[in-house]
Amino acid sequence: MTAAASAMLAATVDTTNTVGWHVGYIVTIVVVVVVVALVVPILVLAYQIGNQAKDIDDSLKDSVRNTAALAGLRTTIRDAEVITAGLNRGRKRLGG
Repeated sequence: MTAAASAMLAATVDTTNTVGWHVGYIVTIVVVVVVVALVVPILVLAYQIGNQAKDIDDSLKDSVRNTAALAGLRTTIRDAEVITAGLNRGRKRLGG
């Protein structure tokens, strides 16, 4: 083998080795880009859900505060029934 042929063979071997590295880098970059493309929308949705959950929680707290008076509704109904029954008795006594 001549010196030129040996140099050419060595260059070919080196090119083949670096092609494998380049292919590996390209595959790695593609995989990373795909993973990022899948994870970023999930993170964006999670952030939006978190914001909506805070708004929903605030709204529920407002609802609890606004409906707190309904806790005494049973007492009010009971009192109204007693008053209505008393009025009916009074009407019957008066002949009405």
